Amino acid sequence: MKIKVIVHQVNEGGYWAQVPALPGCATHGATWEELLTNIYEAVEGWLDAENSIPQPSLL
Repeated sequence: MKIKVIVHQVNEGGYWAQVPALPGCATHGATWEELLTNIYEAVEGWLDAENSIPQPSLL
């Protein structure tokens, strides 16, 4: 699966990123490597949370 991630460099140092297709999915990291790790964790957590929400039944 490919997901678009927008990365921003922070003037004070570090990075933050957001995933436009997943509302509220954002993270940050002090280094590029830390940011990449955090992005994977954030997307995985967002998808896990989305899949655990019970779907409404039509009765």
